[in-house]
Amino acid sequence: MLTTEQNERLTRVGKGTPMGTLLRRYWHPIALSTELPGRDSDPIVRKLLGERFVLFRDTEGRVGVMDEACLHRGASMALGRVEEGGIRCIYHGWKFDVTGKLLDTPNNPDPRFRERLRAKVYPVQERAGLVWTYIGRPELQPPFRKFAFEDVPDENRVIVRNNVPANYLQMWEGGADSSHVSILHSNVTRPGWLESSNRQLKEGDITDFIKPAWDDVAPKLEIEDTGFGYHYAALRQLGDGKLNVRLVPIFMPGGRIIPFPTFFNTVFEVPLDDEHTATYLVDASPTEKLSLEHRLRRSGLSEERFYKDLNFVASPDNGFWQDREAMREKRSWSGFHGITQEDAVMSVSMGPIYDRSREKLVAADAAVVKLRRLLLDALDRFESGAEPHGVNYADMTRMRGFDIDLGQDMHWRREAQPHAEHYPAVPA
Repeated sequence: MLTTEQNERLTRVGKGTPMGTLLRRYWHPIALSTELPGRDSDPIVRKLLGERFVLFRDTEGRVGVMDEACLHRGASMALGRVEEGGIRCIYHGWKFDVTGKLLDTPNNPDPRFRERLRAKVYPVQERAGLVWTYIGRPELQPPFRKFAFEDVPDENRVIVRNNVPANYLQMWEGGADSSHVSILHSNVTRPGWLESSNRQLKEGDITDFIKPAWDDVAPKLEIEDTGFGYHYAALRQLGDGKLNVRLVPIFMPGGRIIPFPTFFNTVFEVPLDDEHTATYLVDASPTEKLSLEHRLRRSGLSEERFYKDLNFVASPDNGFWQDREAMREKRSWSGFHGITQEDAVMSVSMGPIYDRSREKLVAADAAVVKLRRLLLDALDRFESGAEPHGVNYADMTRMRGFDIDLGQDMHWRREAQPHAEHYPAVPA
């Protein structure tokens, strides 16, 4: 349980807030590459940490990220013309390139005037289908991070962006919580709870994710600090002294890796503002081609009543479109379909910013408690002059999650050793 003051400290991300200042030390994904589909395509507006930015792809294919307000008199650059190497404000015709250089000022043709001014633009990296930016202090810009999903062929990787009307911490805590997987996601993980005659696999179900381990709904958690944050091992009993171990890395800022049998899922919870989060779900397989359509069906995002224009649109106003008939007929535990759909509904149902001073926690919440301690400690350290967790790691490719069965003479730390040695815990 957090105090009201601690809750405010962790959930507010605007400019000048403690958490907002800390998060501005990191690179963040701000858009999918597909949102800027071609050269000189339409500009888009995207929010990040409470600020508004315009993104555009120029004639050479370069992506620019700049403040939405025009340098001249504040009109939105999202209304501008993207043409001939830059973006032009339609109000007075001022034109800028991706570096912020002022290319043209029709109402003031003096070239010396243009040389004195530059638009506020931000560093950009476009990698593996994601557009990243850094909006913190320029002199503190960290190295760009490389993740393992960049190393698979493009056809073996799919990315979904889901904009959810809930604070980032609610979404991130859901990702850190292992005990709900065997309960909320029962249709995927524990179909045995259903009468066998009622079990109907839906298109997109992860059939090889079903295993006896998920029948243990109260896993034992073992948690270790790392240089990027922490990882936890969820230990579930299989019988005969055997254990299933699911190792999940939780990394700053807002990230986790979820292991699946044939692919790995890297998730970034990116705060748009205090009450909205962009969840980026990156599936990557070393060996298999992946399908976006299949991913959307599996996530429960293939229907427009749940997901439209990258936004999660089911809400309390429409009862989240919960299928009560399927629940009564024991065809569905939750009345929802798909892990992403179920997770989003839970977070939105808590309200925009959940008051954690009211909750009652149990031992199974240990990884969630650890996440909050990580963030509170990160703020204290940062305000004392220390570098944020993992901010200077350029190589994140050795960070791994896994889901394995172990015998009595084996220990999960042996499997995690290379990963732990490469990202040693931050000294206290």
